Amino acid sequence: MAGLFDSYTLKDITLRNRIMVAPMCQYMAQNGVPNDWHSVHYASLARGGSGLVVVEATAVSPEGRITPGCLGLWNDEQAAAFAPIVESIRKAGAVPGIQIAHAGRKASANVPWEGDDHIPENDPRSWQTIAPSPVAFGANLPRVPHEMTLDDIARVKADFVKAAERARDAGFQWLMLHFAHGYLAQSFFSAHSNQRTDQYGGSADNRARFLIETLEAVKTVWPDNLPLSARFGVIEFDGRDEETFRDSISLLQKLRASGLDFLDVSIGFSTPEAKIPWGPAFMGPWARRVGEETGLPVSTSWYISEGRQADALIRTGGLEMVSIGRPLLANPHWPYAAARAVHNKEAPALLPKSYGWWLARYQ
Repeated sequence: MAGLFDSYTLKDITLRNRIMVAPMCQYMAQNGVPNDWHSVHYASLARGGSGLVVVEATAVSPEGRITPGCLGLWNDEQAAAFAPIVESIRKAGAVPGIQIAHAGRKASANVPWEGDDHIPENDPRSWQTIAPSPVAFGANLPRVPHEMTLDDIARVKADFVKAAERARDAGFQWLMLHFAHGYLAQSFFSAHSNQRTDQYGGSADNRARFLIETLEAVKTVWPDNLPLSARFGVIEFDGRDEETFRDSISLLQKLRASGLDFLDVSIGFSTPEAKIPWGPAFMGPWARRVGEETGLPVSTSWYISEGRQADALIRTGGLEMVSIGRPLLANPHWPYAAARAVHNKEAPALLPKSYGWWLARYQ
């Protein structure tokens, strides 16, 4: 039975362990271009011992950014700046991955420490948001988005394809489509945000169409030997949990048939009225159900913070990986601490020799 520190192979990619660095927005880019902050940040996470490092939500177009500080992959300058970051991750022993995204109606927002709300429309930093329907998210994001035309839908799908090509050419070996968290793809699927009456709205099958078509379009340019994954919110915690989950399973079965290789199971975040039962590894049982009912290999995140807890999710919880976020911001060498808890003396091998030798000698 595999554990947290066993390798994991998917297609032609083998991870040294089953710890994924969750894509965590840094809001530190200018014009979508990665800089010294990202170079140090991602190299540090890779040196810390994780198996897969997934670069934060990276917009497929300027309008797709969550904030003005978000990364982008809509031009060649951005792609060129990513290449040395990819190489630093690889040299540190981790697999370089990236999440490509479009924020939809949650775009054009201030960075969290400057309000985490929509930028006023008369602010020169602001831009027009788009979504399947002219329905605002609400709460601190009150702007009503422009309803996407069929031409808009075709353009955004093409933007995902171009971003995937740039990710491929920059050397990324794991691609994640951001289909979660109330951003554009999730808002197509969610009945909270999609009120269309055409082929992209109404029934669950119609609401799933944008996600399936986007995946299929990306698959035409993403190498067959490299993993194509997604992060998707399978549940909203809005009182219709089982209904939403059943619709999600149907969608995921179609995505798997269309070429999805792996799923990071998350929450929809499509309504501010959701009552999310925050607690240790609370998404673990939902992720297990997804794996069992779709046949997809799965991971999940949210309040996974201890090594033995993470190891148990792999050994007995039905997960292939765990997606670790904030614990790695607090300690990029969290894998070392987790390995000490699970295996003790095997832990120093996860670190650079200049760290591991000293720690092994004096532990």
